[in-house]
Amino acid sequence: MNRYMVSHSWQILRKKLKRKQGRITFDTMDFVAESGHFPPRAIQIAQKQPAWRAEHEIQSLCNLLQVLDSYRNYSEPLQLLLAKVMRFERFGRRRVIIKKGQRGNSFYFIYLGTVAVTEDEDGSSAFLDPHPTLLQKGSCFGEMGSLISTVRRATVVCMEETEFLVVDREDFMANKLDEEVKKDAQLRFEFFRKMDLFHSWSDETLWKLVVLGKVEKFSYGQLISKDFIESSSIMFVCEGICEVLRLIDLESSPFYHKWIWEHLQLIDDGPPNIHLKDLSPVERFKEFQIRSYPVQDFSFLKLFHLQKAQEQEGSSFSRKIKTSGNTLPKTFGSKIKSRCSHLIKCPMIQTKYGDLPKEAAVGAYMKIHTVEQGEVLGLHQILLPESQQDTRPLILVSLGAEVIRIRKEKFCELLDSNTIEKLSKFSIKYPSDEDLCQRFLKENNWNIFRKDLVRLLVEPRWRPPFTPIQPKKKGTYNPRTVMLDLYSLDKKTKRRHAIFMAPQKYLPPLRIVQTIIAPRYKIQELLPQYKNAGVLM
Repeated sequence: MNRYMVSHSWQILRKKLKRKQGRITFDTMDFVAESGHFPPRAIQIAQKQPAWRAEHEIQSLCNLLQVLDSYRNYSEPLQLLLAKVMRFERFGRRRVIIKKGQRGNSFYFIYLGTVAVTEDEDGSSAFLDPHPTLLQKGSCFGEMGSLISTVRRATVVCMEETEFLVVDREDFMANKLDEEVKKDAQLRFEFFRKMDLFHSWSDETLWKLVVLGKVEKFSYGQLISKDFIESSSIMFVCEGICEVLRLIDLESSPFYHKWIWEHLQLIDDGPPNIHLKDLSPVERFKEFQIRSYPVQDFSFLKLFHLQKAQEQEGSSFSRKIKTSGNTLPKTFGSKIKSRCSHLIKCPMIQTKYGDLPKEAAVGAYMKIHTVEQGEVLGLHQILLPESQQDTRPLILVSLGAEVIRIRKEKFCELLDSNTIEKLSKFSIKYPSDEDLCQRFLKENNWNIFRKDLVRLLVEPRWRPPFTPIQPKKKGTYNPRTVMLDLYSLDKKTKRRHAIFMAPQKYLPPLRIVQTIIAPRYKIQELLPQYKNAGVLM
């Protein structure tokens, strides 16, 4: 019995030791990547032969590769096929991946690192050039060369240790990936054929355009181009919608300068919401007189009239009337104290239109054009001389769009006379910065008026149910980050929220706002029938 008890306890102890040993030897790095590297578990999947990979492994690899922009540009069936055949490679600095003049047998997705594209064979010029052509994580290269098996026209060299996902031509053809690629190419061909711009093009020329084009997919709100005016590419919107934005510097607008000071004049020593006190009708009429007609001295006109009358009667009037050379009446100034503006004390900056509060030197993004499916960007100035081109930077943002990008010089090589004639008539005139500034301020006035009106009419009639006080959660977004409050210009309070700064070309960064809170008249001043607290423009 004792032997049995000892052997049984020994078996339990051995099981515990095995469990403990299993926990110790468990490698968490099978599922977690370190500092952006390709995860070890994914490397194991990519090292298997395509026929040995299970469906769930292919799906997990496909999900992992969604971080690569170039991979997401392919259709979903093609993404799964690529995940089935691609293999993993890691190369060190100065390693030549593609050599100019050789035939291409593979194409590459960059998962980590940077490569340079050069014209020499060994890639050494990339380390001497101060501004080399670089490709980074999310890019791919060598696709067309491996599909058609043509000679490489450039050399690609690693600038640092780089991780790749490689698709070989043999695996590509064996798994019929070329059929999916041909389907996508046929869709692009049909898209171009429907455009009026290419009606005169032959099928052969149009297929050249299809081969030159590169499809890119962008999610909602994703930036497509920081400045497509200076871009070396033409973009065709084949699906979805894009928006063209312009960053305007409000400080450079005379209308904004006048608008700011007109609203700052409404600030006085009292609280902002009672800057206009209730006046009697007599005082209001006197103030209207002061604003309309200054108090002036007309006494010399009476003396002048008496002199003329006595000269007509024949009597002498020798007293001289002391008047200045100016025939206008002399201004004394207001005898009644008017409500003058209170000069705020805050840091100022010099502009070509005068002084402006430093905090009021802000900018805003304005939408100036919406690009819909079937439209093209980058062609409206392609035939204009540089002196007539609008060189203002314009930003392109996706609202869930798919675009085809083609280099301008390659596109111009395919142009015929009919297409050039159509392009000469094609023009888009974007509004000036001054018009955009006025539109921004009008929209700002309307938004403030709407909020004040809703607050005036709805809040007194709305009784919220009792809710217990809950502690405020610290969020990453604060509405004040994109708000300029003119009331706080002369207050020395420390800002408790972040601000957004936008970079400018050849200029310092500019603070971005979406709305400006400005002093405005009380509702009792404009609509006396309302007794509720509230303000209107």
